[in-house]
Amino acid sequence: MTSPPFGFGPSGDGDPAKPGDPFAGLGATPDLGAMLHQLGDLLSGETGPVNWQVARQSAMAVIGTDSGTTAAESAEVADAIRLADIWLDPVTAMPSGVVSTEAWSRRRWLEATRPAWTELVEPVAARVGSAMGAAIPEEVRSMAAPLMGVMTQVGGLMFGGQVGQALGTLATEVVSATDIGMPIGPAGVAALLPESVRALGDGLSLPPDQVRLFVALREAAHQRLFGHVPWLGAHLFSAVRSYAEGITIDTSRFEELAGSVDPSDPESLQRAIGEGLFEPTATPAQQAALERLETALALVEGWVDTVTAAAASAQLPSYAALQETMRRRRATGGPAERTFATLVGLELRPRRLREAATLWQVLGERRGIEGREAVWSHPDLLPGASDLDDPEGWAQRGPDDSFDISELE
Repeated sequence: MTSPPFGFGPSGDGDPAKPGDPFAGLGATPDLGAMLHQLGDLLSGETGPVNWQVARQSAMAVIGTDSGTTAAESAEVADAIRLADIWLDPVTAMPSGVVSTEAWSRRRWLEATRPAWTELVEPVAARVGSAMGAAIPEEVRSMAAPLMGVMTQVGGLMFGGQVGQALGTLATEVVSATDIGMPIGPAGVAALLPESVRALGDGLSLPPDQVRLFVALREAAHQRLFGHVPWLGAHLFSAVRSYAEGITIDTSRFEELAGSVDPSDPESLQRAIGEGLFEPTATPAQQAALERLETALALVEGWVDTVTAAAASAQLPSYAALQETMRRRRATGGPAERTFATLVGLELRPRRLREAATLWQVLGERRGIEGREAVWSHPDLLPGASDLDDPEGWAQRGPDDSFDISELE
């Protein structure tokens, strides 16, 4: 299912005074000179569809005080990842994908993942902006031509504020570099966020080292998959770009609601936005891209669940409790689902993960570890969304009746 990108439309948040908002706290009678000066500073040097200066400021306002990490925490993360890789070796044919390990603070996560968010968010922001511009009647565009450049920068500022809010919130929730199921950190860097890992174990009455090892197992498994399936990251990012390319604005809806906008009444524009003035229209191409992305993410997480269960269920006493905690986290909307809904306009449903995990488990039982991992050799071999409707049946059949590992090699 989809939701309007960057808060446009009925799902948007119209509160202009969230933490990190560059104009929050100005009050009913702001200092106009100070406000214009601040606006000029925020717009200077930022010409892209997202003002990343504002995004960073907004994110840091959400994160708040960040005390960094300690040498002891770095050593604990390194030890946990090392043990996790040892446990994973017998249960997957993919070798370790870890080049180095790091303990990340929330600020460090924000900095390390910024390049990936730029690649994910900017195509959507650019497309929303161009679609909105195309939806404006020609006569209005011609009259407003001198202001279009400024409006583009203001749009980048608006997008930057909301992107920063989302990333700041996400930074307080993620427990590892790959927690959202996509390769958004530096390649080969296995990282845990000690503060968030401790929060994950709160209320479970479990030894902290077991919680850390559970998260390390998932991180190390993700690193193996992304490190040894070279097309996978590009496949996921391509699906997001394909979704962005299909964004359109319903001009008939625009014309219907634009008549209710009074230029002398700013609140009338806000009301029109709330009624769906700029809400994108779903297209068949977008639905196909969304389905491809949802399916691929489900397959990634299902594979990680399968190999971590095989590695830890008999060796980590708290594995069942921790896995149940992770499942509840997904069921209520985990970091990936909430972030994509805010940043990209996609609500990723975690319900397909169970079917994907069943598929990988049955496939491994029937064809062995090598046969299971061979399916990752090429994107055309992966099951599609309809195959997840009958995961056991697909696992019995394989990609096709002539499935042959030697031919793949």
